[in-house]
Amino acid sequence: MAAMNETPGAGEGGEGDLDTAALFAIVWEAIAEVLGTAATAAIVRRAVGRAATDSPELVDIVIRREKLEYRYTLPHAWSHAARPATPGERAHVAFRALVAEIGRLLVELTGTVFIGRLERIPELRGRGLLWRAKEAN
Repeated sequence: MAAMNETPGAGEGGEGDLDTAALFAIVWEAIAEVLGTAATAAIVRRAVGRAATDSPELVDIVIRREKLEYRYTLPHAWSHAARPATPGERAHVAFRALVAEIGRLLVELTGTVFIGRLERIPELRGRGLLWRAKEAN
């Protein structure tokens, strides 16, 4: 597993060079900026539990408390130096499943306004991530 809690994997070429770990870091920071790391940790843990039935590699995501902050460890396969995440990769498929579950939880807890904010993040926009169920669109 690769330990993370910053924006890893960002290559020199811009948003196309982000690996799955970097995309996760962007999601984590965006949620934590508004809700705090404790709520972010709870949401991600619950989403992992729900999505792991279809993507078992998600159980390798470990979230732990260090002093007053929450930190996470991601599956090693999510970090590939200078190589972008591609839609067919298992890591990317698992990440998309996790994003869908995070989206469902955020809609339940906060409505669609926060989801709209996530959808406007340049690094996430255009990657085919589904934050809300089709009937919520």
